[in-house]
Amino acid sequence: MRVLVAGATGAVGRALVPVLRRRGHEVFGTTRSPGNAQDLLAMEAQPVIMDGLNRTEVLETVREVEPEVIVHQMTSLANAPDLKHFDREFALTNRLRTEGADYLIAAARQVGTARLIVQSYTGWPNAREGEAIKSESDPLDATPPREMTRTLESIRELESKVLAVGEMAPVVLRYGAFYGPGTPFSSDGDVVGMVRQRKLPVVGGGGGVWSFVHIDDVAAATALAVEGGPSGLYNIVDDDPAPVSVWLPELARILEAKPPIHVPAWIARFLIGEPGVSMMTRIRGSSNDKAKRLLRWTPVCGSWREGFRRELGGPPAA
Repeated sequence: MRVLVAGATGAVGRALVPVLRRRGHEVFGTTRSPGNAQDLLAMEAQPVIMDGLNRTEVLETVREVEPEVIVHQMTSLANAPDLKHFDREFALTNRLRTEGADYLIAAARQVGTARLIVQSYTGWPNAREGEAIKSESDPLDATPPREMTRTLESIRELESKVLAVGEMAPVVLRYGAFYGPGTPFSSDGDVVGMVRQRKLPVVGGGGGVWSFVHIDDVAAATALAVEGGPSGLYNIVDDDPAPVSVWLPELARILEAKPPIHVPAWIARFLIGEPGVSMMTRIRGSSNDKAKRLLRWTPVCGSWREGFRRELGGPPAA
């Protein structure tokens, strides 16, 4: 199939494009930077320079490529965002999620694109009450921290407008927290650096439940969505949701770093704001049962424990 990956040089795109090529698809990858064109050529994709917030460029690109499938992976994310000013950090990504999706949908309709896949997120958007593990049918947070409100609104808008485009068999992939090459949880990533320097503490009781996923498993799940499966929402996460009080000390052990310090929530709030405190103490994890059942996807790294160890070295499991 002819597949247009919008945002092909981000962490997901760099993992996804080679997978699609190995599976025999003709891949066109967009980037805002001409300097990334060689990277796309090296991945055997046809590079296209496109600003996802320029309506004319998006329309022209889609008309020229005439893709059977569009994969929306456009973001503008820092390696380790300033959690205290969450909405400000995600402002450009939020525009790409909303305006960028509008332009892609309009263009796709003009050329008769058959399938639309978009990136969303699971974890902190889940309602912070009830069960520790949420499915796609559970509601999102009705009362997020104030500094996360606009970002959650953009996620809601993206998901609702995409799922309404029924003629394109739309699929929304809610990815969990990435680890692996090109992510904050990589050997040279910001989060790993902070753990090595004991700059990432366990806040309060560390009860925030995180769902991780290796970037290669993200690519595999996205490729399966490109090739089929029912429309709808899917959580793309591993099998092992874990609270911060478990995964953070274990990550330090794997890195052979000193254990993380513990900080009361009221002190942490001055440093990482209410969004950071919420992520460390209150958020809920996510279930991957639906993706396994309907997309027939199974993560190769079933647990962040084995995945962190494989990626980051350190002693073998006890």
